[in-house]
Amino acid sequence: MITLLHPYRKAGHRYSRCQVPSAKPRLAKLVPIKKAPPYTGPTRPLIASLPATNAGRCASSEVNMQRQMWRSTAAGTGTQTRTWTPTSYRHRYRHRQTQTSCLKLKLKLKSNLVKMLGASILLTVAIAVQFQSIWASPVKTIAVRTAYAVKEKHRVPTRWTKLARAPADAVLKLQIGVKQSNFGELERHLNEVSDPDHHRYGKHLTHDEVNELIKPSDESLHLLHEWLAANGIVYVSYSPAQDWINIQINVRTAERLLDAEYHTFKHEDGTEIVRAPTWSLPEHLHGHVDAIQPTTSFMRAMKREEVAVAAETIPWPYPGINEARSPALRKVCTINGTTPDCFATLYQTKGYKQKAAGKNQIGFNNFLAEVPIRPDTKKFLSIYKPEAVSGADSFKFVSIDDGPQQNGSLTPAQLADGASVEANLDVQTIIGMTYPMPVTAYTTGGEPPMIPDEAAGDPPGNEPYLAWINHVLAQETLPQVISTSYGDDEQTVPLDYAKRVCNGFAQLGARGISMLFSSGDGGAGSIAGNNASACISNDGDATFKFLASFPPSCPYVTAVGATQGFEPETSCSRPANGYGPDGKTHGYYASGSGFSEYFKRPSYQDAVVPAYVRNMQGEHRGLFNPAGRAYPDLAAQGLYFKYVWNDTVKIVSGTSASCPLMAGVLGLVNDARISKGRTPMGFLNPWLYKKGYKAFTDITTGYNGGCNTTGFPTTTGWDAVTGFGTPIFPKMLAEAGCA
Repeated sequence: MITLLHPYRKAGHRYSRCQVPSAKPRLAKLVPIKKAPPYTGPTRPLIASLPATNAGRCASSEVNMQRQMWRSTAAGTGTQTRTWTPTSYRHRYRHRQTQTSCLKLKLKLKSNLVKMLGASILLTVAIAVQFQSIWASPVKTIAVRTAYAVKEKHRVPTRWTKLARAPADAVLKLQIGVKQSNFGELERHLNEVSDPDHHRYGKHLTHDEVNELIKPSDESLHLLHEWLAANGIVYVSYSPAQDWINIQINVRTAERLLDAEYHTFKHEDGTEIVRAPTWSLPEHLHGHVDAIQPTTSFMRAMKREEVAVAAETIPWPYPGINEARSPALRKVCTINGTTPDCFATLYQTKGYKQKAAGKNQIGFNNFLAEVPIRPDTKKFLSIYKPEAVSGADSFKFVSIDDGPQQNGSLTPAQLADGASVEANLDVQTIIGMTYPMPVTAYTTGGEPPMIPDEAAGDPPGNEPYLAWINHVLAQETLPQVISTSYGDDEQTVPLDYAKRVCNGFAQLGARGISMLFSSGDGGAGSIAGNNASACISNDGDATFKFLASFPPSCPYVTAVGATQGFEPETSCSRPANGYGPDGKTHGYYASGSGFSEYFKRPSYQDAVVPAYVRNMQGEHRGLFNPAGRAYPDLAAQGLYFKYVWNDTVKIVSGTSASCPLMAGVLGLVNDARISKGRTPMGFLNPWLYKKGYKAFTDITTGYNGGCNTTGFPTTTGWDAVTGFGTPIFPKMLAEAGCA
């Protein structure tokens, strides 16, 4: 049964089917449901319209459109829509305060209505007029649009060009971030359960406990209900904590709702999205809404991309890449292409036997239509880890927003696009390190969050992290480690939106989930690489500066940088004109790093980051924010991984390789903890900066460049290139209490 928000209902009362109060109708405001039935799905509709069987009689075209959208997209979004199917619904009430006060009708309900039809002609006409108005336009805007003020304005980032107005009939999947009631308390819990010296260390919160802490106030929900209902929005759904409201409306309605203009914007790489760089709300709602997207966010889930090579080239191997020296390492590791056996030997996981079967999992994210290919993965494992071949068939897909799932080989279209390089790299690296640990591949649809009218074309866009995080936050059981190898320049994301996404990562951390992100491949600069022209601020002054990357800049995630070579490992920095071991020239790439302009330095970094900045002695002063959250936190191998794509062994580089590798090592640490009756590591950084750093090999050679500068240097201890360095598995077990 779905709850019908009746205009005359009492707060907390639910009516099933056509049950309505028999007393005289009482004027009342829409209020949030406080006594709704238990619900186990990820989201639930909050405002119900009439059933589709009589939509033509009792609902406007906009209501029909919303109903069809909810039903057609429920499976892909995870939203469960329940159909209300009464046997009779003769009485459809809508609140018309002015009409009711003028007509002063005393209506009897149900069967009494028939008797009233024989009354006076005047009363009959009045009733007909009243119900004709109600039936003809049940969702007409009934509130006067007053006191709107700009809520957010975000400059269009460089490399984006505004094109035409967005098609009015294209349909947006709009997400409204309702102000969370007590995030500060959640953050306190997160810090306590993640601090190895605190008595609550490892006592993570449950799914329900997190939701209870951050759920919005009744006042916020009540005001937003009124606003949406007044603007004809009859189908909505909530996140489990009710801190996100999801609606599907066309661009025309969104522009009226937000007093905004949506345009199509085109990136220099050809990507097109639809955004509204300025939007407004009634002033009384400003304190109740943190963010609404897609509006101002130009963030894309950008995967690693190589920058064009220079005219002159450097032969392979170029300086700074050290071969293995010890016999054991030389036997399995070569700078011409690293493999699972090399990683297991280098980081000393070789020989570890997993003990927490069925209790420990690992997951990784896929965006931009990326999907791991099982036949390619099977071939990779058959060559480099034969005992794990069955892992190619056993990893599971979780599709979000119609994310792709695929069991066969690459299609001709995928081959033409070069698709699934990232996804294949991730799954092959993770299974190669963690088999037989269960693996989950999340695939989030990024094309598009707009559902176009068939005649309106296909205006694409992308809000990947929000769609993914709202899905996983709704799940009670999740992998204990999740790896993500995608990011974008921090300045492409509005501050309020970045904070809400980052808060979502904190919610996962409080539940004991370790969130690992690749730090980027552009060194100290933009994700665009070593191009100084790309390192330009988006504040209107077009200032030359280093650009941090998001989500690595979020203080509630662990950012993973990259190293190269073996004895010793050095920071990864490949020249733009260097040949690789495959005889081909490869673009510039360096371990990504940065200092956030959005998030202040977290307390767990206070003991190391200020000292690092002082030791730079003013180098690059003014190009970065020394008071911001600094990253990466640690590192792993990131140069020339062997992988299989289209049934062919190839090599690839990037922190997008380092991140799943580090996630695999952490997954094994969790296995050891869980097998001893302990909880997983959870949010890693407080442990890492307080004591865990002793379990990592300090990288002291190299720098990362970026923006056509020398970038940040490595040094003893933490640095803004490799963090605390690369893992030593036996020492990690010891510092995690599992020796």
